[in-house]
Amino acid sequence: MVLALLLCAAPSAALAQAGTITKGMQTYCANDYKKFCGDYGLQSNALNLCMRKAGPGLSPACVQALVQAGKISQAEVDKLKAKAKGL
Repeated sequence: MVLALLLCAAPSAALAQAGTITKGMQTYCANDYKKFCGDYGLQSNALNLCMRKAGPGLSPACVQALVQAGKISQAEVDKLKAKAKGL
């Protein structure tokens, strides 16, 4: 859950751009997509913005899949995780 917060707070250029959906994202983010952003088309900027907004509710497995896909960097995840612990 803490890792999911990272997507909400990270203004990543990669996340803001539409792009390829990896097998990991298909596997680990499908439920998150349906729950939070099912009204948005795949590979759209609107979907990426929705997922970022849904960040606090995204599953840790989905966040990790987004890291592996290059949608957010591990450094961003670590930085935001440390910031969240300080709150």
